[in-house]
Amino acid sequence: MSAWLSTTRVIALLTSSSAAFASDVLVSSAPPPAPTFTYIWYNWNGVYIGGNVGGAWASGTLTDNLSGASFTGDTSGFVGGGQIGYNWQVAPQIVLGAEGMFDGTSISKSSNAVNIFNGDLLQGSARTNSVSTIAARFGYAADRWLYYGKAGGGWVRNSATVTDLTTSPSVSSSATNNGWMLGAGIEYGITPNWTVKLEYDYLGLRN
Repeated sequence: MSAWLSTTRVIALLTSSSAAFASDVLVSSAPPPAPTFTYIWYNWNGVYIGGNVGGAWASGTLTDNLSGASFTGDTSGFVGGGQIGYNWQVAPQIVLGAEGMFDGTSISKSSNAVNIFNGDLLQGSARTNSVSTIAARFGYAADRWLYYGKAGGGWVRNSATVTDLTTSPSVSSSATNNGWMLGAGIEYGITPNWTVKLEYDYLGLRN
């Protein structure tokens, strides 16, 4: 019988004898088990790979050691690449891990002409070719949401050219600058196997 029919039957027996009521209650009074609810936390454990795209801002100084001319400026551009990492969910709300990231960039800029001692005009141009980082991640998980910070190191591949606009010769050089990196972000689990995130990173580079 359904629960509704069982309840109706008990009420009907109230008009007979108390003995019959007591008997029916003993037989049919056991309530159905209360529903149980088990909270399932999103699983952040495991190795992951992915892609990323975004923007970048850079500030730096280019110095020509021969003439002493210096070019300082800010520039910006797009970045895009991929990342690989590992998450270890040590507790339902604590996630630790490590991540490596590599991006190419469109960051480039040419300076205004600088007049040097012999009357020649020099112009400097710089380009950031790539950015790579490796960092530890430490996060707080709220089921599908992960709030995290990052700390580690980064490497930036730069190239630069100084051109004499008066006599036309130029000289170029490239180097990899390294330094420390700090970052923070928020990640959301769309499905058990797919997540999206928004992240900000800052790199402090040596000369």
